[in-house]
Order: sequence, then C-alpha cells, then structure tokens
Amino acid sequence: MSLPRRYFGLIFLALLLASTGPAAALGPLGHRIVGQLAERQLTPAGAAQVRVLLAGEPEPTLAGVANWADQLRDSDPVLGKRTARWHYVNFPRGDCHYFPARDCPDGNCVVAAIHRQFLILSDRSRPNGERAEALKFLVHFVADVHQPLHAGYQDDRGGNNFQINYRGQGSNLHSVWDSLLLDHRGLDAEAYVAALAKQSPVPTDATRRSDRPAADWAEESCRIVQQSDLYPATHVLSDAYLDTHRALAEQRLR
Repeated sequence: MSLPRRYFGLIFLALLLASTGPAAALGPLGHRIVGQLAERQLTPAGAAQVRVLLAGEPEPTLAGVANWADQLRDSDPVLGKRTARWHYVNFPRGDCHYFPARDCPDGNCVVAAIHRQFLILSDRSRPNGERAEALKFLVHFVADVHQPLHAGYQDDRGGNNFQINYRGQGSNLHSVWDSLLLDHRGLDAEAYVAALAKQSPVPTDATRRSDRPAADWAEESCRIVQQSDLYPATHVLSDAYLDTHRALAEQRLR
C-alpha cells in the first residue's frame, strides 16, 4: 500500500501560489481534522491567500469550510444535487487502475472534481469568489478521496450496501469509516489534531511528485479496500474492529 501525502498543505501551496454512489460522506469530525492539519502546513504566502479567499466566511479557516460541500444538501439543494457524485469514485472488484472512460465518463467523480477545482483555484485571473468556492470544494474532496470507501466497490456502492450492526444499532460499513471509527475515540477536532501531531512523521509519499495526484489518491484508497481486511467477517461489528482499524483511518487523515 502506498501512503497518503505527507504534507496535505502542499496541495494548497501549489494551488495558491502559482453509477450510483455513496449517500454518506466523510463525517464532520474527519473533515475538520483534515482542514486543521492542512492549515498547520501552509506556508506564510499560502496562509495569506487562504485568509483573502475565505475572508467572508463565518469561520475563515480550512477547518471552518471543510464541511461546506456536504452542507450544500441543505443550504443549496440544487448545487448539492449537482455535485453529489463529486465526492467519490467507484472501481470494479479486482481492478484499482483509474480509467476515466470507465470510472468517470462524464467527469462526475471525485478525481475529475479535484482536477477541475485545482484549475479554478490556481487561475488568478478568475474572481476571488470563484476561487474561494474552488478552495472550499478542494479541501473537502481531497479529504473524501482519502477515505478508502470513497473509492470502493461499485457493486456495493462503496460499502453503503454492506449492512452492519453495532451495539444493537443498524448502520453500514461506509458510515463506519466516515464517522464511527473517529467518533468512537471521543475527541473533538482540536484534541484529535493534537493527538495526531504527537505521532511519528508520515513516511515519504510516493505520489508527492505525481502529475495526477487525485487519481493516485483514489487508487491508494481502492487498494486499501481490495487488499485488506477492511470488510468484517460478519455483519456484527465489535469494538475490537474499531480499535484495530482506527490507525489506518487516522493515517489517511494525515
């Protein structure tokens, strides 16, 4: 398994300086954690651009806008519906190679969405309002594509159709990886980020110099799904499963 980007904030440095799918998305806690981790790694120039672009936001930080793309379902249902398929890409079983014609034929998947938002954000000839929206989409989608089941099996809708029971409550595997693995630790975003910051540095990332990072990240997530024990042996989930797999979920956030 190749590793996620070591420095998520470098995405923003580079940008600022120059079938049916899941019904769920990486949970609010996960997105806020990624936003805070990214913000810590921005260069001074990148951080200045973030302040300019997010100046009108209620919470003008990457963490503060990290859940905006999910909140569109309520705040702007038309845009939320139009962009719903931008949060994921699905792969057939046994094949984690991203082929746009097969996996994203109309451009409505997370890989293509990241590419499009990259181009908008990095184009300084565009109005700041357009670039700000692209930044809000981008911080969200880069987090989504690192959640393994956002690049999962097409035939079970990224684990949405894999039903599980946890402590007598019904759910699905996708939701477990979106939220439960992190929520179960009982920390808020600030405390979680502080805990992650104490861990050993993430090893050098093979995709760091890639010219197709979004596709590489999706393929990473796909390989995790297809080459690991992510799917539990039974549909009754235990605390042991959460404890065992949380380290991988946290690695993907980092």
